[in-house]
Amino acid sequence: MSVVDRQIFLGYDPRDFAGFRIAMFTIRQWDKYIPIRGLVLDDLRRQGLYYRPTETRINSDGRKQMWDVISDAPMSTEFSNSRFLVPHLAKTGWALFMDCDIMVLSNVSRVFDLADPSKAVMCVQHTHDPIETTKMDSQIQTRYSRKNWSSVMLFNCGHPSNKKLTIDMVNTLPGRDLHRFCWLEDHEIGALPQEFNYLVGYTHLNSGKTPVVVHFTSGLPDLPGYEDQEYADEWRAMLPYAVGAL
Repeated sequence: MSVVDRQIFLGYDPRDFAGFRIAMFTIRQWDKYIPIRGLVLDDLRRQGLYYRPTETRINSDGRKQMWDVISDAPMSTEFSNSRFLVPHLAKTGWALFMDCDIMVLSNVSRVFDLADPSKAVMCVQHTHDPIETTKMDSQIQTRYSRKNWSSVMLFNCGHPSNKKLTIDMVNTLPGRDLHRFCWLEDHEIGALPQEFNYLVGYTHLNSGKTPVVVHFTSGLPDLPGYEDQEYADEWRAMLPYAVGAL
């Protein structure tokens, strides 16, 4: 697979700017040439690619919460649903989407070596049913089928079934349907090894395995209450280098 046939998309939310910088920086430590694009909601709106109606509501502890009107559900990030535009944006080849609250510990580009052309999407197929009711900055913790499968996705952009995932679908379907890959048959969803989406506090790898992608799914280490979680020290140590690389 040539460089032009692979690219990475990172979710972007201005509230998680430090996380986005660390995600970008740690990817670049291992692969200096792979194209990386941020999914910036304002840019997608200006391009006419994202027009889902959203509101700002006040949650139970008095904090602001983004709300997706179509889903009648909270959005924990600005890219909660825009991630499904990746096949349209990438157009060809394979495209890896990742949430921005990640840290890469080895060459994530190795995931492209696992690409199975018979699959439309590949992901770590977690069984993730958190008991907490909130996460991150007091955002509501939602539950849905195949939770966290879509936080790291390898899209086969040329697969015929991904042509069904139209811009209109991304903007009109409930988010819970998009996150369970409603446009695909089960056999079109391939499995990636767990180390490519290691959920801090939830994932347990087999002996001898180490994470490639560390995912702070409950909250980044710079948020109150998440300072002492696994890999928090490594994340904080990386922060000045990542921000200084601007």
